[in-house]
Amino acid sequence: MDKIDKMLLEKIADLHGVPQGAYNIRKNGKLEARAVTDEINIVSKKDKDGIDIIIKEGTRNKSVHIPVILNAVGMQDKVYNDFYVGDDCDVLIVAGCGVHNSGDKMSSHNGIHTFHVGNNSHVRYVEKHLGVGKKNSERNLDPVTVAYIGKNSKLEMEMIQLGGVTNSTRTTTAVVGDKSSLIIKESLLTQNNEKVKTQFDVELKGKDSKTDVVSRAVAQGKSVQEFVSNVVGENACFGHVECDGILSDRAQITSTPKIVAKHKDALLTHEASIGKISEQQQIKLMTLGLNKEEAEERIIQGFLQ
Repeated sequence: MDKIDKMLLEKIADLHGVPQGAYNIRKNGKLEARAVTDEINIVSKKDKDGIDIIIKEGTRNKSVHIPVILNAVGMQDKVYNDFYVGDDCDVLIVAGCGVHNSGDKMSSHNGIHTFHVGNNSHVRYVEKHLGVGKKNSERNLDPVTVAYIGKNSKLEMEMIQLGGVTNSTRTTTAVVGDKSSLIIKESLLTQNNEKVKTQFDVELKGKDSKTDVVSRAVAQGKSVQEFVSNVVGENACFGHVECDGILSDRAQITSTPKIVAKHKDALLTHEASIGKISEQQQIKLMTLGLNKEEAEERIIQGFLQ
């Protein structure tokens, strides 16, 4: 791998070398490297492009990395990945995609990820997206995530867009079972003329199921962001949706949180706020020695964490 590949892997998957445990690294639509373990198996699909990640029942304190890097100009990449998490598991899954485009033709990656989480399991999923390269090159990412969560399980998802993505449509759909929870923390950064739309559709189907969807968005330049959520409570459940945005320059953010209660014991809440960077915070940081631009960057990074 060259310097650009290594930089992308570091940014999207925190990898500084070969990861420990199971991993699958995809580059320009092809398998670059793979390793499996006794607890985690990775199998290439036969009917379409993608992999099955099979996590054995009772697997605990293990991780699997499945990053994607793309540096071929004009390439449109699509991959279907299915995660099968057995009962009584506690695992970390690190994904993400980095696109480097140095040409005039659009490059894109679409990752369709489906999670099948068993009973009594805990899964932490981290997904980071980044676009870099020629200033006016087009880099598109359209991730699709589908989750089916069994009984008494927890799926935590950190979904992060680091910047440089020209156009992105991010779609997440989930069905949550009895006494299970889905926790989503989304962080988005857009600049220049970039556009992103995120949509969350969560069905709280199980008794005592829960969800907490929190989005933090920073829009700069002339970028445009749209946040849409639809949480449906079909049983005794709790659901909360929160969208906070910071605007600067001539950017635009639209937030549409929606909650639907279909059971008398469904408790659903939502809130949204959009504003500019706090001048008081900026002044305070400047008194500590930072200039205006450095203070603004420090506030933005803290907000997105």
